[in-house]
Amino acid sequence: MKIESRIFEICTAFFFVCGIVYTVLAREPVGIAALFLTGGLSLIVGTYFRFVSRRLEERPEDNPEGEIADGAGEVGFFSPGSYWPLGLAAAAALTGIGLAFWYAWLILVGFTLILIAVGGLVFEYHRGPAAH
Repeated sequence: MKIESRIFEICTAFFFVCGIVYTVLAREPVGIAALFLTGGLSLIVGTYFRFVSRRLEERPEDNPEGEIADGAGEVGFFSPGSYWPLGLAAAAALTGIGLAFWYAWLILVGFTLILIAVGGLVFEYHRGPAAH
């Protein structure tokens, strides 16, 4: 997690420097607020990753002397044949279209479909033939 925290810390510095330069050159309040708030959000994420990296043991990605083979092994469980992510993406796209055209009924349908898809994705291996 040290690598990730470093990336967000670099982004934080970049956004704050851009915010200062934009403040001097443009003096446009919305852009100034957006750049400084983006820097603040990046700072929050970078700080969180820094605190978490202190609690975890060192990963192969964090070792500067690490080899590619050090990261070999099981990474996690990924569902090989799940269609729920496709449904979730379609529901999010439908909700985005509803928000873009401001159709309240389409937004409601989209959020309902998002909740159904998230529920299906979360409980996929707790029901039916795939349950353990």
